[in-house]
Amino acid sequence: MEKSEKEDPNISDHRKIGKKLKFFVFSDRVGSGLPLWLPRGAIFRKNLEEFLTKIQKESGYEMVITPHIGHKKLYIKSGHWKKYGKDNFKPIQTPRKEEEFLLKPMNCPHHCEIYRSQEWSYRDLPKRFSEFGTVYRYEQSGELHGLNRVRCFTQDDAHIFCTYDQLLEEFKKVINLIFYVFRCLGFFEYSVRISLRDTKKIDSYIGSKNNWNKAEEAILKVVKEEKIKAFINYGEAAFYGPKLDFLIKDSLGRNWQLGTIQVDYNLPDRFDLYYKGKKNEKLRPVIIHRAPFGSLERIIAIMIEHTKGNIPSWLAPDQAIILPISNKYIIYSKKILNLMLDKNIRVILDERDEKVNKKIKDSEENKIPYMVILGEKEEKNKMISLRRHGLGHIGTFYVSKGIKVIFDEINLKTKKLS
Repeated sequence: MEKSEKEDPNISDHRKIGKKLKFFVFSDRVGSGLPLWLPRGAIFRKNLEEFLTKIQKESGYEMVITPHIGHKKLYIKSGHWKKYGKDNFKPIQTPRKEEEFLLKPMNCPHHCEIYRSQEWSYRDLPKRFSEFGTVYRYEQSGELHGLNRVRCFTQDDAHIFCTYDQLLEEFKKVINLIFYVFRCLGFFEYSVRISLRDTKKIDSYIGSKNNWNKAEEAILKVVKEEKIKAFINYGEAAFYGPKLDFLIKDSLGRNWQLGTIQVDYNLPDRFDLYYKGKKNEKLRPVIIHRAPFGSLERIIAIMIEHTKGNIPSWLAPDQAIILPISNKYIIYSKKILNLMLDKNIRVILDERDEKVNKKIKDSEENKIPYMVILGEKEEKNKMISLRRHGLGHIGTFYVSKGIKVIFDEINLKTKKLS
């Protein structure tokens, strides 16, 4: 670690790092708590989406897309309006004031309506609907904090509609998925919290006592069977069901809640959801709500601070940069660029008329994993010189071998993830 990083108390503030790396900005003209994603940050964000999308597809999830607004009556039906009405933006009225709409505060009611749009048999279940759904909450100005507390964020949301008999197995699969995501992202220290209702504040929750008992028993049983070390916190349940929360510890020893899994018997009642049983009878499904990241904004904020901006090469927006010593080597540089692009390496070419030491300094500050240095010797011998961010020069290689060094590190991580 450089001396400046040790001395600067703000070195791990994602707001400062994110701005320096040109990941995101905020604008008073756009509005507080509404991040603007710059090209590098948008690529990083997209890489995380593609990572989770691949895992979910392999796990039987189906992608859906829902609107950014919904009729107010939808959230009255779900109970979100009564519970969180003060935290929502004001309703949007149509010109003739015939209808009222809300900026979407949650994705679950929309997914319930997708499930309700057709009939299902027990043979069709479980149905796993996933969405990177953007939601809106009117956080108070004093509570806003970078990407951690914003007014517009995207949840890696999914809702599993299953039978009672499938509940425990599906719940265990989600736990394994969340642990897998944590390992891939480099979070190896975490704690697990069982979030139950506060029975002294029963009016804060919807649904029957029987539904709550079944949901809480399911979570406690899974935790016991999976031998998960967890602590119980009363009063942290969602208003529609208990949950299992996952808190990771970052490089500074701070705990952050990321993944969450919730068991819900109540929204199926509210939305009159059912499936046909073996005897053609109508039966209620159970809903598992889950989000491994929690939100893209929060996971990115935490990753930036956890890594001090040194994003792993397989997720980095720019995996390599080509630095010609002078403009005489631009043509050779473009040949190397095309060879690297053919290997699906995210590489850029620095064509600025600057000294190579300046280019290296800028690349180090942008925390780009690999720098490809090209000059007379490299062009003449059909070679490339490689530098690794934070390590310096790692060798001069023939072109195919040098590209393979970069490709293998990225590909090795990909193989491990598979």
